[in-house]
Amino acid sequence: MTDAATLARAHALADEEDRRAGVVTREARPDELAGALARFDATWGAGRTVDLASLKAIAHAGNTVLVAVAVAAAASTAPADDAPLGAALGFLGWDGGLHVHSHMNAVDPAARGRGIGVALKLRQRAICLDHGVDEVRWTYDPLIRRNARMNLVRLGAEVAAYRPDFYGELRDAISGGDRSDRFEVRWRLGSSRVARALERMPQPAWHAEGGLPLVADFEAVRVADREAAAALREASRRAFAALADGRLRPELDAAGDYVFTPDDPDLAPDSSTTL
Repeated sequence: MTDAATLARAHALADEEDRRAGVVTREARPDELAGALARFDATWGAGRTVDLASLKAIAHAGNTVLVAVAVAAAASTAPADDAPLGAALGFLGWDGGLHVHSHMNAVDPAARGRGIGVALKLRQRAICLDHGVDEVRWTYDPLIRRNARMNLVRLGAEVAAYRPDFYGELRDAISGGDRSDRFEVRWRLGSSRVARALERMPQPAWHAEGGLPLVADFEAVRVADREAAAALREASRRAFAALADGRLRPELDAAGDYVFTPDDPDLAPDSSTTL
């Protein structure tokens, strides 16, 4: 079990991130589940996520269904009529050890850039540690640089596997007809790697044996030029073939590009490299 000091610090970090983002993150009340679903649907498209009955069952079973609400709204006990600024959904899994799979994390486009997605993750971390769960996993599109930075650098998660076409053909509001290639990451909640990331300490200077440069905004490329986006996806598949034997792992360098490294994920940082 996690010691009391670590639990207290986990909740303190979540509270600090809430203050930075100007929100309150917490487990969704029953009357807020419809709003959480509306936030998911607004992000991925109606019918592309879960239905309300399933969301109610997932929450009733004790899984992490979280919302991020404005500070003023958090003090109200009136039924929630509007979608929250952010919402997250995670559920228990046990393949390869007990963990929470963090399936969705959605933020109102008008509120992006404030750190609400990170705040939801830190609240999820604190709740997981409260319940004796010390690992969270999720997937992300490896070509989206801002997500790579949030996951690998800001949160301190690490890539566990490359999964081409993980979800099959999505055709949702975000992906369109793009392939659903994903990195699966594991977030070892009590690791030194995660502690350094959450405390905003320096990250290591990774030893590189290859890599892949990322465009600044792959999502914008995908909207503007489908052929160019498809070419970038194919190039990434060729590059990620170097990870197949498990010897190398992708990390981000200071420029925000992937480097493939054999280093231990908990490598101590070089004091000259800062986040």
